[in-house]
Amino acid sequence: MEDKTSLNDDFEIDINADADIPGNTHLSNAESDSYPEIEKLTSELQEQKDKYLRLVAEFDNFKRRTAKEKIEFAQTAGKEIIVSLLDVLDDSERAEKQLQTSDDLNQVKEGVLLVFSKLRNALQQRGLSAMHSVNTDFDVEKHEAIAEVGAAENMKGKVADEVQKGYYLNDKILRFAKVVVGK
Repeated sequence: MEDKTSLNDDFEIDINADADIPGNTHLSNAESDSYPEIEKLTSELQEQKDKYLRLVAEFDNFKRRTAKEKIEFAQTAGKEIIVSLLDVLDDSERAEKQLQTSDDLNQVKEGVLLVFSKLRNALQQRGLSAMHSVNTDFDVEKHEAIAEVGAAENMKGKVADEVQKGYYLNDKILRFAKVVVGK
């Protein structure tokens, strides 16, 4: 039985025309097992989405963890140097007591020099070294000129005096030396 509709007696339309064309049957009865490639691609896509979400979550956790570690490091960065300076502080307090109770100037002087020596040694162990500037050529990379003074011919352009010492920390300039330059 064929479905045909008549608009008028001269013209007939075939309603089921697609069903009779070879190669078009897959459109009308698509079954899930007839497309294993689509299922495979869908599962791979889902797997990639899952991997992506896990990676994003892992990266967020990494950012939070490193931010926390950075804060903790900043809070305890000076801990090592402070611990090494506690001995110097203890010696300074003992020297202060000696200053108040002792009349022996040589003993007080010796105690204070010992404290200064201990302080220098503690800082040197941490990489601090003094910059030697006097009688060297003036270098804008290391020195800050705060004054110029008249000097002999051999001292022109050289550091005549050091007002404030410069320091290196592990061979990097920590503080520039404030110097007086001969002209």
